[in-house]
Amino acid sequence: MKIKIFAVGAAALLVLTASLWGADFAGKWTLKAGEADITVTFKVDGTAVTGTLDNSQVGPTDIKEGKIEGDTVSFHVVRKMGESDMKIMWKGKIAGDEIKFTRQSQRGMGGPGGGGNAEEFTAKRVK
Repeated sequence: MKIKIFAVGAAALLVLTASLWGADFAGKWTLKAGEADITVTFKVDGTAVTGTLDNSQVGPTDIKEGKIEGDTVSFHVVRKMGESDMKIMWKGKIAGDEIKFTRQSQRGMGGPGGGGNAEEFTAKRVK
């Protein structure tokens, strides 16, 4: 009985530890968003993510408040739209060499997300 309890506890600990390590997001990822080619470069330190998002139409910008939770990554970027800044949130779930992203702007009109509506994209790992 003690062995069974120990085995179940050890298995639970392994699952918990694996989920804390998270998936391998580090490196370059590319996707197409309309006419724009986007390259996302992630640098990972534990569950913190930094890096850049480079949009072929508007240029590169730094990733802000990036974090990993298991197989999910989230971050935002800030883009200048006219006289104001627009915060664009990204959330993605990794599966092998793909990340299924949802992108949504915080501002109501114009820009990515079409008035705040979420858009979906699939990024592929650059090897």
